[in-house]
Amino acid sequence: MAAARAEPGSGPAGGARFFCTAGRGLEPFLMREVRVRLAATQVEYVSGKVFFTTCSDLNMLKKLKSAERLFLLIKKLFPFTASSSKGKILNEVQQLVNNDPRSWLDAISTWKNLLKLGVREELSQRDAKPPKRKMRENETIIAKKLKTEEIQKIEENHRECQLEEQTEDTLEQRDSTTRRDKLEKEEIQKEVEKAAGAHSQEDLTFRVSCRCTGTIGKVFTSQEVGRIIGIALMKQFGWKADLRNPNLEIFVHLNDIYTVAGIPMFRAPLASRTYIKTAGLRSTIAWAMASLAEIKVGTFVLDPMCGLGTILLEAAKEWPDGYYVGADVSDSQLLGAWDNLKAAGLNDKIELLKVSAIELPLPSESIDIIISDIPFGKKFKLGKDIKTILQEMERSLRWQRGSFLPGARFCGFFKNMESDLKIIR
Repeated sequence: MAAARAEPGSGPAGGARFFCTAGRGLEPFLMREVRVRLAATQVEYVSGKVFFTTCSDLNMLKKLKSAERLFLLIKKLFPFTASSSKGKILNEVQQLVNNDPRSWLDAISTWKNLLKLGVREELSQRDAKPPKRKMRENETIIAKKLKTEEIQKIEENHRECQLEEQTEDTLEQRDSTTRRDKLEKEEIQKEVEKAAGAHSQEDLTFRVSCRCTGTIGKVFTSQEVGRIIGIALMKQFGWKADLRNPNLEIFVHLNDIYTVAGIPMFRAPLASRTYIKTAGLRSTIAWAMASLAEIKVGTFVLDPMCGLGTILLEAAKEWPDGYYVGADVSDSQLLGAWDNLKAAGLNDKIELLKVSAIELPLPSESIDIIISDIPFGKKFKLGKDIKTILQEMERSLRWQRGSFLPGARFCGFFKNMESDLKIIR
């Protein structure tokens, strides 16, 4: 094995070191995004991963749109040499832990601090803004009081009875709200204590997720490598393995280019948007397409084959000052798109039309930007219609003497292969 050159999991004053996984071809988008959104430094990439350093907290890191998953970096090394004997390679895998235990402990400390800050920030936000449920309960109480006053004016003889019922109802609701608030705060406090290191190193439970690709993947299975690393961690730090519900997950990827170990910062992938009810086009690709369109205030954006509306959802979330319209000929797709809009709270930001992309009910040169995942026959058959569709797009876009007017864009997504991304502008 070549001499190990590790990158630390965190810097003393320069922030923590992270890496994100990215879809093929999306690495440049992610590099640009971490620089702009996180003020990241030391940004570099290998195929499928982007490494960077930032001082941002978890709330900011969670806002990344072009990343699949986010990891705190423990170490990054040169690849293991697959030509060595199997026993020698297994020994080198063990040295991933034993040669530099300090980097593992530093990464765990940074991980705990990030979680602690993230939970405290969430707690302060909840305290600053009362839950909607509590607001609704208060509104109900006020409404009942008003109703009681009206009844008192009309039926003087029932005043004492109604006041008693109102008081009991109010007190019951207040007690219920107080109990729920207390339980929520207790749960948050438990998370804070856990993140702050309430568990000692010996009490920490973990599991290892391993991925082996390239020549190393032909020699070992991911399970074999994961087991070796897991045993080394137990011996070195006294951690306990727990495959079902661990405190900590370790991710290790071995291939022909690098060996990397990290800690997933979120259970769910960043690409799994909480505001999308039914997934269509991959959300990271949809966001990348929208980012190329340079959407500005008041821009008219059209997706003439919107499907489930993923592109428009990503665009409207990131650039809310545009005017968005989605069109599709399929009832089922439009119903799914409408469900997505409602789930994302964007049903007042995006208009949906049931029309064919061959005959758009729009004036010529009325659209600033067209963004679309155009089906070129892999999943949906278009046949000769593709030429008519492109001509209709050309008619609708604001053109002048064969070139774009300022601000006019056409971003088309061609899926010749699963993750190939080609943009026409």
